[in-house]
Amino acid sequence: MKTIVINASPRKNWNTAQLLKSAQKGAESAGSETEYIDLYDLKFTGCRSCLACKRKGAERCKCYWKDDLSPLIDRITQAQSLIIGSPIYFGEPTAQFRALLERLLFVMLSYDNYSTYFTGKVNVGLIYTMNASGAYVETLIKPMAKNMEDLFRFLNGTVKTYLSCNTTQVADYSKYSMAGFDVEKKKETREKQFPIDLEEAYKMGRELAGI
Repeated sequence: MKTIVINASPRKNWNTAQLLKSAQKGAESAGSETEYIDLYDLKFTGCRSCLACKRKGAERCKCYWKDDLSPLIDRITQAQSLIIGSPIYFGEPTAQFRALLERLLFVMLSYDNYSTYFTGKVNVGLIYTMNASGAYVETLIKPMAKNMEDLFRFLNGTVKTYLSCNTTQVADYSKYSMAGFDVEKKKETREKQFPIDLEEAYKMGRELAGI
């Protein structure tokens, strides 16, 4: 069995990446082979609407566009579990996350009856990191996350989401014009909550790999 872990953040060693690497360790603890990918290193776009995947007689659940994402989609459809992490920018995951979502799920969408062509099963974990907390998360982020969960059900597996809130953006806020943030609160969250987030990510990886 294999778990594919995808970092949809431009930062390779900060909050999102750290949580994903913890999830990767969790999957490995369950006996899963893992592959870790920094999405920003790949060259690709969102769906080109070429509709090659919808041609009669075409192999289903396959993207025919020639770039770095198409072979990754092939590997995802063969995996047991997929874990994707993204920071939240302006209330949404990154553009690269969205491009992956378009390409991956569109090849599975049937325009005959709007079901999924995919006959396999891939469990999905979605990890989001964000500055936000409180009412903003409840009113804007959680509904978005629920919508994403519903979309990833095209892969026919268990879908789980974890939100890491009020994260620390930088190690030293004094070097940046970020006076709108409560730095002490950020530090407190980093010390108390982020270790819990790491443990929850580990549990997610282990659980999805073990289903």
